[in-house]
Amino acid sequence: MNPYLSQLFSLEGRTAVVTGGSSGIGRGIATALARAGASVVIVARGRDRIDDTVRELTDDGCRTAGVVGDLGTRDGIHSAAEAATEPFGEPDIVVNSAGINIRPPFAEITEADWDATMTVNALAPFLLGQRYAQGMAERGFGRLIHISSQQAHRAFVDSGVYGASKGAVESLMRSEAEAWGHHGVTSNTLVPGFVLTPLNARLQDDEAKVAELAARTMIGRNGLPSDFAAAAVFLAGAGSSYITGHSLFVDGGMSAH
Repeated sequence: MNPYLSQLFSLEGRTAVVTGGSSGIGRGIATALARAGASVVIVARGRDRIDDTVRELTDDGCRTAGVVGDLGTRDGIHSAAEAATEPFGEPDIVVNSAGINIRPPFAEITEADWDATMTVNALAPFLLGQRYAQGMAERGFGRLIHISSQQAHRAFVDSGVYGASKGAVESLMRSEAEAWGHHGVTSNTLVPGFVLTPLNARLQDDEAKVAELAARTMIGRNGLPSDFAAAAVFLAGAGSSYITGHSLFVDGGMSAH
């Protein structure tokens, strides 16, 4: 790589943890960070998908490992956080991409729906940040990157508890930016539009709705996991050191439409 570009964007020598890194946007980001030079630990629930992702990246010459973890309970979050440090040590970069998307009609949302969604989508990012950010601050470098949603900013397609959880993530990001910024640790969110991933499988069965959502963008298509690669590498690297508390929309212009 050109030395100047390397100084800005290379992740050589860095370690990253990516939750939800075996599918969808998380997999796209894990792949990008690994190919940019980081040692990447993928945390997800399914062993088979983790192994497939690790195998693909290892075959490509990347340093990658996988941890099976359940972020649906406090104990599971704490266990996964510790296990993720074993392959390559304490992380310099944490990407919170794991999420669940429970969307019954609003009147039918239960307390269990609320608790499950908030635990995976909001509590896990908080606890992982609390676990890792102090070490990042002591080393003088850290990157906390959250995957948010349009529904943190506007209601559509039955946002429900999912939208509330992503609103919490956006507020968490700003609080983390305030808490850790003086120590070289940044916190930012990437805000997707409608992305063709397993998380949105239910909506993808409705071809008319998929086309309608594509038409709401300014580029004329829905997103793909690969659309997040460059943005994630940028926010993870040295070149973004003066950017924190920021929501970067990767949505084809949907939010500006």
